[in-house]
Amino acid sequence: MKIYDITAPIYTGMPVWKNYPKKQPAISTETNGHVTESRISLDVHTGTHVDAPLHMINDGETIETIGIEELVRNIKVLDLTKAEGKISKQDISSLNIEKDDFILLKTKNSFDKEFNVEFIYVAEDAAQFLVEKGISGVGIDSLGIERAQDGHPTHRTLMSNNIIIVEGLQLEDIEAGEYFMVAAPLKIQGTDASPARILLMDKM
Repeated sequence: MKIYDITAPIYTGMPVWKNYPKKQPAISTETNGHVTESRISLDVHTGTHVDAPLHMINDGETIETIGIEELVRNIKVLDLTKAEGKISKQDISSLNIEKDDFILLKTKNSFDKEFNVEFIYVAEDAAQFLVEKGISGVGIDSLGIERAQDGHPTHRTLMSNNIIIVEGLQLEDIEAGEYFMVAAPLKIQGTDASPARILLMDKM
């Protein structure tokens, strides 16, 4: 069984949202005799992560309310590498998207090695289309599922309809198709997101 790790590595100097210095993880290491210990400080939206509704909805649920069974499941990777600027309803309306699907969107973002301020995002009309389809989750290969949209309508449309959002996926080497996903956020409580290790396996 082949395992594909689609998680971004975490390190100081990694790509972070808008290249803000405050978003960089800080890792410090101390050695006392033969004992070495490291400490890390990081934003919960660092690298590959799962958003919780609280991120964009003031009274939204926190990360621990997303059951692990919702993140360990069959998924579909969709090829959107021809999309320019944004993913619109027109880009996805003809694709094989069905009720309860969890979809991962592979775009040109997967080939960026640094943060690209013009990253491909999911437009509001596409988010509404996914709601109408009744999907359960969507992931994308950028650090945000939207950019420069007043009021964050993509996040809010999806979150208000209990659709899980995963951001920061590494899909460069992943072909379109069906896989089994294991997505494991850190088991933290009360936050608006959590970094996650995400693996794909060929569907059995």
